[in-house]
Amino acid sequence: MKRSAIAALIAGCLSSSAFAATDLVIATVNNGHMIEMQKLGKFFEQANPDIKLKWVTLEEGVLRQRMTTDIATKGGQFDVMTIGLYETPIWGKKNWLIPIKPDAKYDIDDLLPAIREGLSGDGKLYASPFYGESSMIMYRSDLVKKAGVTIEDRPSWNQLRDVAAKLHDPANGVYGICLRGKPGWGDNMALITTMANSYGGQLFDMKWKPQFTSKPWKDAVTMYVDLMKKYGPPGAAANSFNENLALFNQGKCGIWIDATIAASFITDPKQSKVADKVAFAQSPVGVTERGANWLWIWSLAIPSSSKHPSEAQRFINWATSPDYVKLVAKETSWANVPTGTRKSTYASPEFQKVAKFAAAEGKALATTRAVQSTLPPSPYVGVQFASIPEFQVIGVAAGQQMAAALLGKVTVDQALELSQQTAEREMRKGGYYK
Repeated sequence: MKRSAIAALIAGCLSSSAFAATDLVIATVNNGHMIEMQKLGKFFEQANPDIKLKWVTLEEGVLRQRMTTDIATKGGQFDVMTIGLYETPIWGKKNWLIPIKPDAKYDIDDLLPAIREGLSGDGKLYASPFYGESSMIMYRSDLVKKAGVTIEDRPSWNQLRDVAAKLHDPANGVYGICLRGKPGWGDNMALITTMANSYGGQLFDMKWKPQFTSKPWKDAVTMYVDLMKKYGPPGAAANSFNENLALFNQGKCGIWIDATIAASFITDPKQSKVADKVAFAQSPVGVTERGANWLWIWSLAIPSSSKHPSEAQRFINWATSPDYVKLVAKETSWANVPTGTRKSTYASPEFQKVAKFAAAEGKALATTRAVQSTLPPSPYVGVQFASIPEFQVIGVAAGQQMAAALLGKVTVDQALELSQQTAEREMRKGGYYK
């Protein structure tokens, strides 16, 4: 064979191998941090030329539906899935997930204890945290000062109600407090369940009996409805995170209790009219701090049906490492890094300098746990939810009843009784008791 022919053959082989990169299909949610991850994926591909990233980006509800169907049927459409703290324990227990095997650069001991604990089972890490969040109080420090009141670092709900009353000035477009009202297990129920926890309540007792008609739930929902009716914005029953974020950024909320991730938005002068007038405190309590602020984690996991598990592991180790956090900081800024997962992020002087909320957010995450999250013993994993398949139906139904109580269509007692009936029916269907 002539030398030129041999050279052509070798070149052809090299060219073929260059196009033989493994397609790694990643299913993710369409939020800011995940979109940034897609933009930065080019750095991973440059370091791993044998892998080509393919993205399937969907709205949260659609994403969850498609992933659940695929993993339950072993469809194998995805190599990496973006899942939450709710799914991880359920899917890990069913052996639907391949345990994460971190490399040395990953530094597993750098993970915040509550985050690592929530994503683990039987000593195995079933998903790797991309960013985590808790909940906390965000408020207008200028309005609080003008009213001559203070908000303690961990106030009671009674104290916060009194402050909301002082700040409420609807004639001038300011509402005392903004809380989630839109029905849904991840919407109004996320907040209301933490309120019930703080009043000493729980979703289920150790025999899996629903507890909606218990005194702590009545105390919590009574406070919630009273606060929202007297000092909330109009149309509050339709508001969730995005709606309240918009209200706060426009200067229309005196107090807002919601996800810690909101802090970076309301302190950004490009987004918020009151960016320099914001302060933070820990979520309020009824009788206990246990479960007073929620815990949620968006994580990356490998379904057992993945066609390329080793490549998926390589990508996850990169995307959830301390080095990735530094990459985001370098390419954008420290104000935009994914938070809520690593001790090193909060220890970073650069992060502390640009994030005035860092201390409050770090404390919120340090004081919540996915297990033992209620004052009485509970059998489930989760703070604002129970990580069992039946919870979604129960949470949605209860959220609808809470919204009905807020609108005055039913009383608090009626809303709780109807929620209890739905929960008992679903738990019996699930075989938890007869």
